[in-house]
Amino acid sequence: MKKKNEWWEWTKALLIAVSIAAVIRFFLFTPIVVDGLSMMPTLHDGNRMIVNKLNYKISEPARFDVVVFHAPENRDYIKRVIGLPGDKISYENDQLFVNGKPFAEPYLDRYKDELNSGILTGDFTLEELTGEEMVPEGELFVMGDNRRYSKDSRHIGTISIDEVIGDTRLVFWPFEEIQVLSK
Repeated sequence: MKKKNEWWEWTKALLIAVSIAAVIRFFLFTPIVVDGLSMMPTLHDGNRMIVNKLNYKISEPARFDVVVFHAPENRDYIKRVIGLPGDKISYENDQLFVNGKPFAEPYLDRYKDELNSGILTGDFTLEELTGEEMVPEGELFVMGDNRRYSKDSRHIGTISIDEVIGDTRLVFWPFEEIQVLSK
């Protein structure tokens, strides 16, 4: 009788642990692997990160958040939020302008320093790309940090906030690249 009771207690403990892990994985946090070079030099192909799903359930997106979202090609993309609903976005001479005001992008400084010539981000306006003067309500304009080689809102258009899985700031693998991303 004691063996049966012990077996039942272990089974209950295992079921509770699996249930808690499932709730955490499906509703709060999930791991993701960076696939590709579109976020270089900030993120590298193969980096493993934690996606915070809860943050976008309880708060609005913020400019320069790194987010994971469902892309039109039935894939998940990881990009940086550049434009929020109602923003007018443009680039001129490698400078981001939001609503006519210049914005610094310190996360690109290292990459710009490595360029021998040319610019990282070509000139454009949101209207030229999407036909919209402003980022529509409920949408985001996102870009990869590797501006020359990123398939982002310049190509796929704005993305629905509803398609955002969550934001991510923690790289946990490989060990030598562990970091918390800054905005």
